[in-house]
Amino acid sequence: MTAWLQRFFRIEENGSTLRREISGGVVTFLTMSYIVFVQPAILSQAGMDFGAVMMATCLSAALASILMGVLANYPVALAPGMGENFFFTFTVVLMLGIPWQQALGMVFISGVLFVVLTLLRVREKFINAVPASLKHAIAAGIGLLIGFIGLVDAGIIVRNNSGLMPLTAAEGDLAAGLQRFEYASGALKLGDFSLPATQLALVGLLLVSLLLVRRVKGAILWGILATTLVGILMGVVQWKGLVAAPPSIAPTFLKLSFKGLFTFQVIPVVIVFFIMDFFDTIGTLIGVSSRAGLLENNQLPRASRALMADAVGTVAGAALGTSTVSSYIESASGVEEGSRTGLSAVVAGLLFLLAIFFSPLVAMVGGGVAFSAADGLFLYPVTAPVLIVVAVLMLREMVHVKWDDHSEAIPAALTLVGMPLTYSIADGLALGFVSYTAIKLLAGRWRDLNWIMVLVTIVFVLRFVLIRF
Repeated sequence: MTAWLQRFFRIEENGSTLRREISGGVVTFLTMSYIVFVQPAILSQAGMDFGAVMMATCLSAALASILMGVLANYPVALAPGMGENFFFTFTVVLMLGIPWQQALGMVFISGVLFVVLTLLRVREKFINAVPASLKHAIAAGIGLLIGFIGLVDAGIIVRNNSGLMPLTAAEGDLAAGLQRFEYASGALKLGDFSLPATQLALVGLLLVSLLLVRRVKGAILWGILATTLVGILMGVVQWKGLVAAPPSIAPTFLKLSFKGLFTFQVIPVVIVFFIMDFFDTIGTLIGVSSRAGLLENNQLPRASRALMADAVGTVAGAALGTSTVSSYIESASGVEEGSRTGLSAVVAGLLFLLAIFFSPLVAMVGGGVAFSAADGLFLYPVTAPVLIVVAVLMLREMVHVKWDDHSEAIPAALTLVGMPLTYSIADGLALGFVSYTAIKLLAGRWRDLNWIMVLVTIVFVLRFVLIRF
């Protein structure tokens, strides 16, 4: 078996060893396994069954990661993407009011488009058509939105639901009056730090941050487990056990619906799913491959095979019951451990399969804690710190924006602030694409544009002018 693995994955040829590949695969899994906890917590807010989403997450991640290792021989693992899952839940389902079954149908359609365009070898051309500054701004903007949602899920930031009450002379208490006058109704403010769930989230944020600063391998996973333990001791998290039979996938398996999807109203949504996965996958493949020394003449060999693994993962994930599957930048941690071939991706995929037997732990970690029973509001003190930390990691993309070129910087900035302030990735993308095209045209720099950018801009304009959803 060892000799066969050496030959199939060309381990020695790529300057690695069997031990490094296995170790790298374990580290990659540890650094990205938070998605097993976070994904069900996010998609369950869209009305999906928690256990079924966990199963779909593990199975789709296992399939896509193993395909990546076998087809492309790259040390890149895949799973449902952070960012895409928020767009799925908070924009498509909760904001637009589209049932999650139809949202899965959109993901499936985008996955089929991925497969077709990968076979035609045009995905790379589409990605290359988007300006680099916008690519980096989109990644950072998604990070800001994820961080904002993490702060809300932790109870650190809340919406002020009381009316504006100015100070009256009769009250005499200046401090109390200023406190009452400080926030307009609907504005954001700091939450109630006396809540045990919020206190646990703050402890979790400190724990994860400390582990990252200390460069502990699997810092996010160990941070989640440590926060869970603290939560149990505090009485915030209820012990539910560790191991059990895998939960049923029936509530989400093949529940995707195509009803009403082949209309002009949903085309922009499918395009957003489509573009988001493009950015994540291409950026991750290039970044991890560059760090591993796998690029040849600044080109990525076997790119189409790698993209096919991503495309098949998305199609299978939608059928199983989860949002878009994408390559994970956390795979770089396995590369730093020494992995250089697809064997590490296969190892990570097999560990995702093993994770399905730990559903009690997942439910205990990813479940919400009610803090307003009347309003049906929940906090997620164990997973919220992870979202905040992942946001920080994604914000590193901001340094690559050409801030000294205003025609690049302004659209990038609008994209960055548009996503968290509108609570919508789609709206942030629209601000960036439309402003980029408009500024380039008005500045007489139309040569910086291409027909794909112009086409996407027209679609966004038509969406807001004619569709208004």
